[in-house]
Amino acid sequence: MRDFDIPLPLARAVLDPVFRVILNDRLPFAAQRVLMDVMSRAQPVPDDTVVRRLRLAGRPAERITSASTAIDGPRARAADSGAILYLHGGGYTVGSLTTHRSLAARLAHGTDCPVYVLDYRLAPEHPFPAALDDAETAFLELVREKGHRPERIAIAGDSAGGGLTLATAQRLVADHGLTPAALGLIAPWSDPNLIPDRERDLVVNRPWSRSCAAAYLGAGDGDVSGYAPLRGELHGLPPTYLQVDEGEMLYDQCLTLEAALRDAGVHVRFSRTRGLWHVAQLQAGLIGAAAAEVRELADFLREALQPVSVRDLG
Repeated sequence: MRDFDIPLPLARAVLDPVFRVILNDRLPFAAQRVLMDVMSRAQPVPDDTVVRRLRLAGRPAERITSASTAIDGPRARAADSGAILYLHGGGYTVGSLTTHRSLAARLAHGTDCPVYVLDYRLAPEHPFPAALDDAETAFLELVREKGHRPERIAIAGDSAGGGLTLATAQRLVADHGLTPAALGLIAPWSDPNLIPDRERDLVVNRPWSRSCAAAYLGAGDGDVSGYAPLRGELHGLPPTYLQVDEGEMLYDQCLTLEAALRDAGVHVRFSRTRGLWHVAQLQAGLIGAAAAEVRELADFLREALQPVSVRDLG
């Protein structure tokens, strides 16, 4: 399907009322999930994308590749050298394989690596640490059952999925001595305890985000790093790419995270845009500037997953 490049003012005018309706704390999460899935069908998936359904951590998942790097594709062997575990956003309460299929497919095409998208358990039905447990188990299954080496698996995610990516990496390092190849964080929600000063941005509003934080925490402890990885151990994490737009409610939190990662000795690449919105990368098939951010992230992950060897240099 052909991509578009809708002018940003027009895109913002269309998306603003849509997100006001869908991400509404007065609307049941079940209804939000259905509406998000319906809205996401407007996000085109690149041609020659192969989607294979499977299960990871006992949960539904999708293995997304380009046709050339599918199991029987002409570059299938190259795909064996790396993989990406993608953890979708949605405040830990919404989001699905459907909402993030287009973005994951673009990362698969841009990295020549399979992208595994996990349908982890959502709150409030499954509060913390259910999502973290699922993500940890999924990574370990990629190693133990799918044959991927841990140092050749990157983890990426957006918003709540970005926070979950960070928490998963912390747990893998601390509990298993495993360090992923890299982390890709799109506007990560790294500490749900922090309440932003702003009431809303184009996508997220404060009442909705607070309801999501409460639903995810349940009866848990908000100070533990699994829930708020910004408060956890950052030393020993792999190279990390952090993307955020200046107009987001999470912008200041992302600045804090960037500084904390650098202080911990983590190699950080940081990209800030102006004029996009929270996780505009989901609309990469419709917005040229968002597509450019996805390409940058894919380049970063590809370099981490498939480093050039001396033999490659001739």
